[in-house]
Amino acid sequence: MSKILITGGAGFIGSHAAEYFSKNGYDVVVFDNLSRAELLGKDERNARFNWNYLKSLKKIKLVKGDVRSFESLKRAASDAEIIIHAAAQTAVTTSVVNPEPDFSVNAAGTFNVLEVARRLKKRPSIVYCSTNKVYGHNVNKIKVFEEKTRYRFDDKYKFGIPESFSIDLCEHTPYGCSKLTGDIYMQDFSHQYELKIGVFRMSCIYGTRQFGVEDQGWVSWFAIATMMNNPIRIYGDGKQVRDVLFVTDLIRAYEAFLKSDIQCGVFNTGGGYTKTLSLLELLDILEKTTGKRSLLEFGDWRPSDQKVYISDISKARRELGWKPEIEPKKGVLKLVEWVKENKKIFS
Repeated sequence: MSKILITGGAGFIGSHAAEYFSKNGYDVVVFDNLSRAELLGKDERNARFNWNYLKSLKKIKLVKGDVRSFESLKRAASDAEIIIHAAAQTAVTTSVVNPEPDFSVNAAGTFNVLEVARRLKKRPSIVYCSTNKVYGHNVNKIKVFEEKTRYRFDDKYKFGIPESFSIDLCEHTPYGCSKLTGDIYMQDFSHQYELKIGVFRMSCIYGTRQFGVEDQGWVSWFAIATMMNNPIRIYGDGKQVRDVLFVTDLIRAYEAFLKSDIQCGVFNTGGGYTKTLSLLELLDILEKTTGKRSLLEFGDWRPSDQKVYISDISKARRELGWKPEIEPKKGVLKLVEWVKENKKIFS
């Protein structure tokens, strides 16, 4: 069976990819520098939770390393047939406050992954974790309508943003710029060097083992705060909407691409227009699920925040034969149950 290298493998998405593929017969190398807490300026008490969890699983090798180090990355990837590149600085506000590590990890680190793959005798297939932030402020040029608990797009985009939507001449934030750099390099290397590469422009991914913070991972952050009776600060009015995708559905999309005959594919990946939540609607679900509702504080809108973002996932449905399966209410319940089982690590 194939060997898979997963950069950022101890993170939320990376750890789920590692678990899924190891249980399906792959030999998995998890490559991670465990720096998420440092990058986000947060407490490190949960930094090794996923790392330690993966230790309990078979067919997984843990390697502490940094994608900014070409040589250590090259060693880890020596005989990999697949690379899932999930290592990243993931927070928008953090990128604005401190753009240098954002660039060095997301842009330069991604280039290292591509160069390693290009130089290997047998070139591996690559899955790249991109983001909907590559569309930047252009999304905010779409007319939106305000309803009781949410905003909605003009009917022209009722099915969401397609992959053909413009990425040019718009404010991306440093995070959006660095991820877009990797996104474009991935596409170009696929064409120039005949690498099989899937670029997944992800919307709101959520699920178990996600240590959400105020700046990143809002579904998880709201669930943790609710369970721990902590206040929640909302930037804006709470009616902003995202399509949400449970993490195991995301990993199935990766697998569908890897098994396909597609050489280079760019896919918007989220729950699509049928699986959306506003911040206020998530709070309602959490209250019904837990019987609790956090004290709310409201602040100003954040730079380049989008009132609505929904992925048009019709291309992934058509070309990969993939569709999301887990409904938001069911996914949120799974997340709440995980937080409840692990309350001691959040206290």
